[in-house]
Amino acid sequence: MRHGQVEAWVRRLLEKAPGLFQGEVVGHSVEGRALHHVWFGSGPRHVLLWSQMHGDEPTATTALFELFEYIRCYREHPRVEALRSELTVHALPMLNPDGAERFQRVNAQGIDINRDALRLQTPEGRTLKALRDRLQPCLGFNLHNQDWRTAVEKTRKPASISLLAPAFDEARSDNAGRVLAKKVCAVIRDALEPLIPGQIGRYSDAFEVRAFGDNIGRWGTPTVLIETGPWPTADHDEAQRRLNFVALVSALEAVASGKAEEADVGRYESIPLNESKGLLRLVVKGAQVFGEAGDAFTADLGVAASPAVRERAGQAVAVMAGEIAELGDLRVFGAFETVEAEGLTAVPLPPGALKEGDTVPLPPRKDCTVRVGHPAELMLLRPDGRPEMWRVERIIRFDR
Repeated sequence: MRHGQVEAWVRRLLEKAPGLFQGEVVGHSVEGRALHHVWFGSGPRHVLLWSQMHGDEPTATTALFELFEYIRCYREHPRVEALRSELTVHALPMLNPDGAERFQRVNAQGIDINRDALRLQTPEGRTLKALRDRLQPCLGFNLHNQDWRTAVEKTRKPASISLLAPAFDEARSDNAGRVLAKKVCAVIRDALEPLIPGQIGRYSDAFEVRAFGDNIGRWGTPTVLIETGPWPTADHDEAQRRLNFVALVSALEAVASGKAEEADVGRYESIPLNESKGLLRLVVKGAQVFGEAGDAFTADLGVAASPAVRERAGQAVAVMAGEIAELGDLRVFGAFETVEAEGLTAVPLPPGALKEGDTVPLPPRKDCTVRVGHPAELMLLRPDGRPEMWRVERIIRFDR
């Protein structure tokens, strides 16, 4: 997601439905890119959603525009009419366009905007605070992507969505606003659980004194944090957008109708906590591995992988980048894929056009070393029966 796409979508939205949507440039980034504020509805209660305050977290940005398209296409449907009449829904679909251009977390100053709520040294953070202060929304939605190693506590399933009703003080106190945020999280859980059973986690509610979500709550607007996490298949972009769309529509409808007030807070508080480093993309179990010194030993190898952007022939290309993240006894980690490697030897993949089924000699000892932090480019070898020859049983290759 780049700033040009957001600008084109905003322009198209306002041209196609000028009476339905309104928009303004509400600020500018460090490098002068416009920060767009789009809103719809005429209800007395205002809701504010913001996305991509971290430039490499784009899922909710696309989901917001799918929400807008839903409103545009079904504007006369009773459900949408009720939403529009009860709420005024505001969105900042891309808060960190400079970071988005670089596919990086921080802004062009190198500051994490989500840790700038007190000092307000970023123009993007100042824009978000000023808009919140002007609108005085009854609820905010802070939309992010989380680390692809995030698992659900104990089950080690991928935390494809994580939720939080952030604390607004060190004591983690409750007031009417925070209770509402917890109930909205409960609504989202109930909407998503049939789609991703066991894949919803909850963040710790320890107060982060610098963070926007916590401070916006302290300033009078309770917030709901939605973090989009790992997905097991190659079509993860589409699947993650759908989850966000369902979460947002369900939450907004519940707030508009008053059903959010009737939700069971216990459904929020019983969401399992998430575990930030509990998941791996691939685990190779029980292989023979060479360290920097000594003989081969038996170990599991864990590959961590996540979406990234690389330049290819002058074009930005989405890839799945991976590295060796864990080595040893990895029985406590969850994994999307497990390879049973008893009797196999794992060594770095050499340059060239090797393929599975080829027969090769074992590389020199110095080229057999496997380390944490190395690129996830490996081959699994089985003795071929001929002296010093090995068969390539599996090639593992992720982008760097």
